[in-house]
Parts: sequence; structure tokens; C-alpha cells
Amino acid sequence: MERTPPSVPPDLCADAVRLGDRLLRRRTLALRLLWLLLFAVTVAFTVWAMTERPWVEPPSGTTPPPTGW
Repeated sequence: MERTPPSVPPDLCADAVRLGDRLLRRRTLALRLLWLLLFAVTVAFTVWAMTERPWVEPPSGTTPPPTGW
């Protein structure tokens, strides 16, 4: 019970802070890139939908047979 506690390196706190800062910067960058990607996909989909108009029925390729003649 009378053992000395394990020694802690003197620069442990500085290393932990440096690692935490780096992880925080990477996470922030990743989130910004994901938001940018989401925005780009949204803009691309909107432009595609406005030019192609997928909700409009395409014109028929053939004319219907004449009826009532």
C-alpha cells in the first residue's frame, strides 16, 4: 500500500491539449466539408429538376388513332 504512484510525464498535459486541438480542427473541417457537399448536391438537384422537369409527362411518340370519323 505504500508504493509510490506511477510518474506522469511532465508534458502529458501539453500533448493532450495539442492532440485535442488537432482533433477539434479535423472535426470542424469535416463538418464544413459535409455541409458544403450537401449544399452542392441540393443546388445540383434543383438545377437538374428545373431543366428536366421530371414531374411533366413526356410527349407521346405516336399519335392516337383517329376516332369518330
